[in-house]
Amino acid sequence: MQKTNPKKEIFRKQSQSLPGLEYKMDPRPDFDSDAAGSGKLVGKCSIITGGDSGIGRAVAVAFAKEGADVAIIYLPEEKKDADFTVKYIKDKYGKQCIPVSADISSPENCRTASDRIVESFGKVDILVNNAAVQLPEDDILKITPENLIHTFSVNIFSMFWMTQSILPYMKSGSCIINTTSVTAYRGSAGLIDYSSTKGAIVSFTRSLSSNLIEKGIRVNAVAPGPIWTPLIPATFPPEHVQKFGTDVPMKKPGQPWQVAPSYVFLASEDSSYVTGQVIHVNGGEIVNG
Repeated sequence: MQKTNPKKEIFRKQSQSLPGLEYKMDPRPDFDSDAAGSGKLVGKCSIITGGDSGIGRAVAVAFAKEGADVAIIYLPEEKKDADFTVKYIKDKYGKQCIPVSADISSPENCRTASDRIVESFGKVDILVNNAAVQLPEDDILKITPENLIHTFSVNIFSMFWMTQSILPYMKSGSCIINTTSVTAYRGSAGLIDYSSTKGAIVSFTRSLSSNLIEKGIRVNAVAPGPIWTPLIPATFPPEHVQKFGTDVPMKKPGQPWQVAPSYVFLASEDSSYVTGQVIHVNGGEIVNG
């Protein structure tokens, strides 16, 4: 029997339905590192959309490790993943983690979720706009109006709605961090609508940073490359999943914990002179912009 080349085939073939659940993945993503926290976010209150799993879970855990209380927003179908994240943060790091079930593709749900979190925290220091959906389609003629509107509603419109809901409770020194993607810079033939939303997030980040700079609120973004998250088995065919991430210079996908430190940096005083910028965490792919 021929030995499998681990650089080419890392994961077994697998598939899920959307939204994708972390507890069903094989292997499950690595969301926490062995590094100890250093108190960079003590006393801070944060919100992370899509915080139940994937990059969002890793960011929630990293924030808690640094001393922040966390609220995570997730879909009802993701409750099992969300419950795990809440328990992990409370048990391991002793921080508050508020789970809020909401479909942020509607402005009403964004306002309701925000009101609940603000009522609990009394303030918000960090907003991470991270939730996203992708619906691969290799032919633009096959992208339906319903899927196009849904992708934009979840990926970019929700960032406007969440920001509008939370901004009145943010003070000078607060920050907003948006999750964009490497596809915003190089495009993706099979993810035209998704890539378009991620490009919009880059422009949103830069424009909002200019708009809020006089208020002392910083706005930045992170652009991950191929990271092993529930979206991958939930949206790509099993053959793609098996070789996911092996086409970047490092020849392997990243794990969520490898992205999370970028968010910690952007949320902390370490980045107090940084706004309107994007950090690229993508396994060595060089992109313009």
